[in-house]
Amino acid sequence: MAKVPAFAKAFAGRWRIVGMDVWDNDFLDLVEEAHLTLTGEADGEIAFGALKGFLDVRYGSRDGAACAEFSWEGNDDNDPASGRGWVVLGTAGRLVGHFYIHDGDDSGFVCERS
Repeated sequence: MAKVPAFAKAFAGRWRIVGMDVWDNDFLDLVEEAHLTLTGEADGEIAFGALKGFLDVRYGSRDGAACAEFSWEGNDDNDPASGRGWVVLGTAGRLVGHFYIHDGDDSGFVCERS
């Protein structure tokens, strides 16, 4: 297993998904509170709407900013689903990123610490 950089701790924790470009806020909390959880290691989870995914995370940089990039596998409305995504540390203590469903939709999103 690769060594996780020290800055990964800044991403660790449970983050509430407060907005997505493609899905409205009423949909986000359909099954459970929409969230992105990063352990600061190589795993985590994302949930919104009827989707729940388990993350495989790698920490690095994107356009000179610290970032967490991930692939994910899980279910969307009980159907197997997978994809990828990334987040960077944004302004006001937020995470800002993009989420992709393989052969499906993609959306920008914003999280705040829970």
